[in-house]
Amino acid sequence: MPVVNYHGNIRDVQRPGISLTESQNFYKTWAADYDKDTTDSNYNGPAATANLVLKLFEGKTDGVRILDVAAGTGMSGEALYKVGFRSMDALEPSEDMLLLAKEKNVYGRLIQDFLGTNRLDIVDGEYDATVMVGGMVEGHVKCDCLEELIRVVKPGGFVVICMREVNLRKVPEYHKLEPRMAALKSKGCWEPVSRVVFSNYCEGEEGIIFVYRVC
Repeated sequence: MPVVNYHGNIRDVQRPGISLTESQNFYKTWAADYDKDTTDSNYNGPAATANLVLKLFEGKTDGVRILDVAAGTGMSGEALYKVGFRSMDALEPSEDMLLLAKEKNVYGRLIQDFLGTNRLDIVDGEYDATVMVGGMVEGHVKCDCLEELIRVVKPGGFVVICMREVNLRKVPEYHKLEPRMAALKSKGCWEPVSRVVFSNYCEGEEGIIFVYRVC
């Protein structure tokens, strides 16, 4: 079993009961150290997700358009770039984090906005995939975001969500996640492709990656 090594800033930004406003204010002071702190905590979510996305497209990256959701400083964009993807946009609410993501030079459009029930400034079916890594933690993205993740993906494209597996049980908001996913399947919005649990997502804890194909 990997050793669990909790990091102070990572825990502070997702402490029980933290509000969206509080978490966003936290990023203003943490942004500059975010990459170092997550790297020190052995954050493997971006790389694991990028490799899975590459398999979804059978190794073909040309012309594939991806929206990196809750992009942060662009670590997932970097991981996707390393495996060959070149057409990526970033969606991130924190201006400080988004400025750092811009410096990585892997994104086209940079969209500063929250993901939720609000309609994003993105047309229907704009992307081949939406990819969100680490956005589903306490005080961040809620389960009401799924419809918007689906809307901006073209039929046949993918919605990919990577998160700590323990949050499905630990965070009350995410007790609703898989039931909501199932309800959207029943409505004909998407079909499940895979549900992968993997070791050492971050700080030694397991991660989980959900993949759905948009109908």
